[in-house]
Amino acid sequence: MTAVVLRLVGVNESTYYARKKQHSKQPGFRKKPVPAGRPIPQYSLTIDGQKISDAQIEEWLMELAEGEEQGYGYRNLAHALYIQRGLLVNHKKAYRLCKKLGILQKQRRKKCKYPRRLPQNRLVTGPNQLWQMDIKYGYVAGYDRFFFLFDIIDVFDRVLVGYHVGSSCEAKDVCTTVKQALQGRLQPDEKKPVLRSDNGPQFVSNLFGDMCLEDENDPLIHERIPPKTPNLNAYIESFHSIIERDLLSKEDYSTFEEAYESVHRYIAFYNQRRFHGSLKRMSPLQYYEAWKANELPDIKIAL
Repeated sequence: MTAVVLRLVGVNESTYYARKKQHSKQPGFRKKPVPAGRPIPQYSLTIDGQKISDAQIEEWLMELAEGEEQGYGYRNLAHALYIQRGLLVNHKKAYRLCKKLGILQKQRRKKCKYPRRLPQNRLVTGPNQLWQMDIKYGYVAGYDRFFFLFDIIDVFDRVLVGYHVGSSCEAKDVCTTVKQALQGRLQPDEKKPVLRSDNGPQFVSNLFGDMCLEDENDPLIHERIPPKTPNLNAYIESFHSIIERDLLSKEDYSTFEEAYESVHRYIAFYNQRRFHGSLKRMSPLQYYEAWKANELPDIKIAL
């Protein structure tokens, strides 16, 4: 088309392109921006059309890499997700996520700086003895993106002692939330609780391991459950089922801010006013206050 126009106005093509090239070298010249390509989706679909966030897929991949599938390459890991979860992940995405997590076959021989400490049988008799933590994913339809809810529950009284909600959840966010929960919940001379989690990337990170050992005289004990044993993290899993049923499955969020505010309101309701049959029809905070006032009989929770 350009050649036709040049012939009509009587300008030689070589002259036109030479002048154009010279003009592009002049100071202040701005090239026309190249349109960005289609953004990479932050989720994959299951065979029944359910959207699964990349963060959840990363957690599942870490579970596979920690379990009996630890010898698999990224293609077999993707196939394992299809067989076990009905998840459709192509080999390119599987490679990209495995590379990000550092679990490609050639890297798997590296020893973890902080080896997994398996959960022990415990008898919980009061608050702040065992905290369970995990990450839940919500969906913002207005942006076709997921948001993150990292939360920590006290096994004894079911209080959500700390949480983080945002468009991302990295190890630094997890560490900050744990520290804030410890400061807000414990008395100065009170023994620190045992922390229990799954094998998500945030929990196996060096940053989280370093945080647990910051106080050499009183380190945090961190237990990581074996792959495919969510029953060992049953209390936080139960809360996630509750918030999914009561809130996330019923809401259609247009913005991230709308989603965050909704979660904030629900957690305040859950802690302060939501009755629990297992807590004598009290809310978690009411139960906690009753325990502090010595209004409860001796209670033992075997885990």
